[in-house]
Amino acid sequence: MLAPRLARSLGGAVVDEYGRTFAEANGLDFTMADLVGIADTHDNIRRAMAAGGIDPLILDTDPLMTAVWADMLFGERDPWFDAWQGTADLYLLLDIDLPWVEDGTRMFGSVVDRQRFFDLSKAELERRGAHWALVGGQGDARFANALAAVEAAGLA
Repeated sequence: MLAPRLARSLGGAVVDEYGRTFAEANGLDFTMADLVGIADTHDNIRRAMAAGGIDPLILDTDPLMTAVWADMLFGERDPWFDAWQGTADLYLLLDIDLPWVEDGTRMFGSVVDRQRFFDLSKAELERRGAHWALVGGQGDARFANALAAVEAAGLA
């Protein structure tokens, strides 16, 4: 997995994806309230880790990306998402150049859905004015490309 490998390389820690934990406990039949709760919990974990002096923090996801999930699932989002202001220093937008792997909690596995999620994610990053880099490649090349993007952003 990319996030733990980046954290080890950069000497930081990973804020794991709370949505996965939620889905494993509650299933995939999300409501909008579930998505807001997932995003808020994830952000609270991030803030607690940051307050504890952990630096850098590598986030597997964040409320900005959970907003994209809301867009995918419901075609709209709760106003909470647009009010949220805790964007990351850098987003690594992962290309959809890897094969889909079903793990019981992943959704949107078709080529069309993967492209739509990618496009919505990119649009959200641009709409927010977030600093982001596209990362592609497989295996060690993907990791090297991710690390190069972090270094190019002056964050390593």
